[in-house]
Amino acid sequence: MKDLLLALPRLSRMLVSLAGDRDVPTSAKVVLAAMVVSLVRPIDLIPEFIPIIGPLDDIVVVALALRYAGRQVPRDVLLGAWPGAPRLMERLLG
Repeated sequence: MKDLLLALPRLSRMLVSLAGDRDVPTSAKVVLAAMVVSLVRPIDLIPEFIPIIGPLDDIVVVALALRYAGRQVPRDVLLGAWPGAPRLMERLLG
């Protein structure tokens, strides 16, 4: 449970670290930046007040962006940028 609570701050630290890393392809940086912009923008594709499916568009955007970055960025770079336990990132990457 503790790992899940700390996942968001760790993810944000990882994104900042990846943004400054020369080993991360530009395309992955663009996709991750677009993910952050889509999360903080005030307009959603599906309004948040709709139960269950309201936050679904945000979850799908994050999942697709992280999946893309996971394929583009070398695994050792991702694990090096992750500030938490490597086993959690290994579980997320599959």
